[in-house]
Amino acid sequence: MDLTSPWLPTSADQPPAHRGRGSARSTVACVRSLLRCASASELLGAVLTEGPGWVTREGAAIYLLDGSGALRLTVSSGLPDWAHRRYATVDRADDLPVAAALRRRAPVLLSPEQTSQAFPRGPAAGGTGLISVVALPLLVDDQDLGVLALTLAHRGTVPRRDLEALEAIAEACAHRLAHLLAQARAGTSSTQGVRTHAEPPDPAADHQPMLAAAVRAADAGVFERDLVTGESAWDAAAYRLVGRTPPDGPGPYPAPELTSLVHPEELPDVQAALVDVLARGGRYRLTYRALRPDGTVAEVDERGEVLLDVHGRPVRIAGLLTEHHHPGGSDGGPSTTTIGSGAGLPHTGPPHTGLSDAGLSDAGAGARSALLLALTSALSRAVGVRDVTAALTDVARPALGAAELVLDVVDEGRLLPVSPSVYGGPHRSEMHRLHQSEATAEQAPARSVPLFSEPGTATTAGGPAAWAVLPLVASGRQVGSCLITFATERAFSREDRTFYTAFAGVLAQSLERARLYDTHYQRATELQRAMLPRTLPRLPGLTSVARYLPGTEGMQIGGDWYDLIPLPSGRVGVVIGDVQGHNAEATAVMGQLRSGLRAYATDGHDPAATLARTSRLLAELDTDLFATCLYLTLNLGNGTIHGARAGHPAPVRIADGRAIELDLPGGPPLGVDPSISYPLTIEQLGLGETLLAYTDGLVEDRSEDYDESVQRMLGGLELWYRRAGPTRVGAYRALEQLADLLTLNVTERHSRPDDVALLLLHR
Repeated sequence: MDLTSPWLPTSADQPPAHRGRGSARSTVACVRSLLRCASASELLGAVLTEGPGWVTREGAAIYLLDGSGALRLTVSSGLPDWAHRRYATVDRADDLPVAAALRRRAPVLLSPEQTSQAFPRGPAAGGTGLISVVALPLLVDDQDLGVLALTLAHRGTVPRRDLEALEAIAEACAHRLAHLLAQARAGTSSTQGVRTHAEPPDPAADHQPMLAAAVRAADAGVFERDLVTGESAWDAAAYRLVGRTPPDGPGPYPAPELTSLVHPEELPDVQAALVDVLARGGRYRLTYRALRPDGTVAEVDERGEVLLDVHGRPVRIAGLLTEHHHPGGSDGGPSTTTIGSGAGLPHTGPPHTGLSDAGLSDAGAGARSALLLALTSALSRAVGVRDVTAALTDVARPALGAAELVLDVVDEGRLLPVSPSVYGGPHRSEMHRLHQSEATAEQAPARSVPLFSEPGTATTAGGPAAWAVLPLVASGRQVGSCLITFATERAFSREDRTFYTAFAGVLAQSLERARLYDTHYQRATELQRAMLPRTLPRLPGLTSVARYLPGTEGMQIGGDWYDLIPLPSGRVGVVIGDVQGHNAEATAVMGQLRSGLRAYATDGHDPAATLARTSRLLAELDTDLFATCLYLTLNLGNGTIHGARAGHPAPVRIADGRAIELDLPGGPPLGVDPSISYPLTIEQLGLGETLLAYTDGLVEDRSEDYDESVQRMLGGLELWYRRAGPTRVGAYRALEQLADLLTLNVTERHSRPDDVALLLLHR
């Protein structure tokens, strides 16, 4: 476990008298590092590693303005997956701090109380790990570049000098970004430009002139589509390939709409193939007939790649268009449009043109069924409402050739957008006005039938050229509506209307299932929060800090808990436990055990007797779950510890630069054998020593042996003590930093199947 951190002093031997100037020195060092950075990721890394010690890694991010004027998350550190899904794109008119900072052209600071209310699902939720959040606009003269968002270790007011240090860092970031962007636009730097998650450095960038010559020699056209903004671009060669004249001016040019480009007989197959590759990403190959303006067709091979961001969401498609050549000069036989996952995969020839009208009708119906099946498959993987929205924006919207999409849910009889900021192009405001108009969003649900625009119908200037409103009805009741808009005028055929009606049914079922999951999750989360202490009691002679992190799999709830119980005679009870399972039942059992154990402890029973009684209590409950638990009593006067444990990891004592597990012989988990007695052990916690109690989720890693993970954690704790222990920065601040470091290592894992609880005590 790597516990090196930007909080730690640059030298372990730094005299205490000089700590007051640490912030100024780190700010200067940070600015120097920023001016040498070559990418947005390096800029954020320099802020975290070279910046002031009170800048944490829990939720740091850089947003940059995209072509549509929205803020796009470019690089981040410590953000959970749900935050990436929810805040990947932020409208400048939004109320979020990053948007407000850019509008005001001034920093926006949220106190710990504000962050706990506005972002209750954050890793610092629960009342014991609150953080401050600051959003700093990245400005160079009159140019708006983006926003730097940071979380701070301050638990109270952020001093003015600290805010001024952050403003200096943000100004250095902005100037370096402006320089890198200017280089990228001028084409003078291939590896020194701004790089994002979705656009890793290209090792072939130095050979771009050679690649351009090869593309021209192959008579290939180049295309690209930004799946976040919906903007597509072709070069002039791509236009000529399909017999079209490119627009005036230098390229690249806006790409033709999919529905106007692909032959109607093949459009559903192409859309179904796009759904498949958008859902999984990677390279593909596609063959279809493209319509020329003179009524003839061009047989086109499309080879491209769907690029995913670090969270597996599609963000961009790029590739080549070439003329399709039949193998051996043959005309090829009848087949369907297919899509592959790499070079060398089989591709199709043109559909057979000798089919009867009935045959063409059957083929079209089969193709639409394939598209509907592909969309159903994509939606079936959605768990919550946010996942449904992601499937629509990432997969359905580009596959259907839609410009924009809004998903609403019914809440207390009203239609409410799932998110106020919707992915889309420059007509976002017009779309919302259309969506809220009496003629569309309200009429369709009331009639429970889809509404479609008609060709030639006048629209508001700058608004969508065509649209469809789908009422979402599941189990006989209205659950929402979906508005889909298109950039070009289109006529919805009877087959189109049938397809969208069927799609509305599939979407309604997915939305209802997702809302049910979200409801269960919210109730279970509220129950779990109610079970954990909101604050830890303040006791003379003892400094305490706690953290809780839910798991990232399943319901994202569990049975981990902690407690600090004031006892008579200057003692305190220390409890930490873990109920088996990650569901609402585990949370409910955890609450019962916490209450029962607290009652036994306050009755005066020692830790061994308390665990024995709690084990019998669990065995009598109507559940098959068991639980591990550690219970200690600490005499605050002389430091004597009486402890017992039931299948739980041993606590760690940190003293004199060493981290050692206490030798506490234990018994089986609670509820396994209600007749067993637990051994009682006596230990000592001296003045100036720290005690860590934790659940196994803190160290458990599927890629590593458990004992090795524990040993790495012990080594990290010793490093922390030497470089930033309580004797250097004060007990409370040191414990807060250690808790943040321990949880940071957990949040940076790709997956966290178990929840995490930890309790730190310093005497």
